[in-house]
Amino acid sequence: MNLSPGNTQGLLHSYAIGSEPAFDWDPVFSIAPRTKAPVVREHVDDAGEVQRTLELARWGFKPAWAKEKGPRPINARFETAHTNGMFRAGFASSRAVVPMSGYYEWVEMDDGKQPYYVHPENTEPGEVLHAAGLTTAEQNDEGGWDVSFTVITREARDAAGDVHDRMPAFLDEETMGEWLAPGKVEKDEREHLHGLLGEVSEKIAGSLVTHPVDRAVNNVRTLDRKDSGLIAPVELG
Repeated sequence: MNLSPGNTQGLLHSYAIGSEPAFDWDPVFSIAPRTKAPVVREHVDDAGEVQRTLELARWGFKPAWAKEKGPRPINARFETAHTNGMFRAGFASSRAVVPMSGYYEWVEMDDGKQPYYVHPENTEPGEVLHAAGLTTAEQNDEGGWDVSFTVITREARDAAGDVHDRMPAFLDEETMGEWLAPGKVEKDEREHLHGLLGEVSEKIAGSLVTHPVDRAVNNVRTLDRKDSGLIAPVELG
């Protein structure tokens, strides 16, 4: 799975509440593991106010205790994300949203892997999907923080299930606030959030459609990540 945060001209200002975004972002139509992408988080500022911010984080979850050459999981299974030892702390206190216009999955064909683009059937310009994610932060040598993230995935439903058996777990705008609310939650609240995510993400799955795209997206060394043609539908011969 590669993410596609393209078609998001209003992305920065639609997510940043109470503060200006700390970085510039041009539409990108392919995000690969170990590269950076925007994530949405909430925190309580020094005045006690909740702030929702958009920041860049690296795709590949790396807790501070993990070894440098250890695994960097890009996905966390929905079924166990709230109880798994690696992700439990993130689920309790470091939940995030990963905005995207859609994502890629691949189907094995006789002549190689065929990429498909999965996206909402009807979207307005600038509209995005809100994938549930978990973050972790590690202090760097400059005294700042390196944030990394993982995307929660679930059993695929409807269109997404046509090309792959897993898909991101998506939230709607009504449930984003509850998911992002800062502060550590205990077991009962984790169970509630887990159930909420399962219910909402299954509903959103039914609104997704898919189409084949050019195999240019297969070659990470040569593709132009800013080329909107990467998500354009193609006819299969």
